[in-house]
Amino acid sequence: MLGNSIIMVAIILTINIVYVSFFTIRMILTLKGYRYIAAFLSMIEVIIYVVGLGLVLDNLNQIQNLIAYAVGYGIGVIVGTKIEEKMALGYIMVNVITKEYDRDLPKLLRNEGYGVTSWAAQGLEGDRMALEVLTSRKMELKLYQKIKELDPKAFIIAYEPKTIYGGFWVKAVKKGK
Repeated sequence: MLGNSIIMVAIILTINIVYVSFFTIRMILTLKGYRYIAAFLSMIEVIIYVVGLGLVLDNLNQIQNLIAYAVGYGIGVIVGTKIEEKMALGYIMVNVITKEYDRDLPKLLRNEGYGVTSWAAQGLEGDRMALEVLTSRKMELKLYQKIKELDPKAFIIAYEPKTIYGGFWVKAVKKGK
């Protein structure tokens, strides 16, 4: 009997990890505009959900099943976000303010394949250069490393743009250059 309980807990735990991972990925795909892939994924997700919930509800008198369901849900959130990080869908816009005005910095970043717009800026302590850099999320960490390598004192703010339309950036970034 104990063997069956352990197997049931393992099944419920696994089902919920898979379900919540699918749920997390589906939500992100929906937000990124991949609605047809998200819709397909939701069909699989709901089947997994119904099976897992059914197992718990059929055995509601066994608290370990409910605990396994809850723990699986939490682990599923972590697994889903890790998968999304690896997928790295979309683009990132990075605002950079350099410590000193450096005309070579935009050129060096462009040579690495990033879309860069730069202009002269004035900070509290003098001349600065402000840059807007567009890149795919897959290249985000490499961009940060490159900026820190070129200007260790650079001030960096990043955000995800909701809409990108036209210009050199979109053409170059979509081609992966």
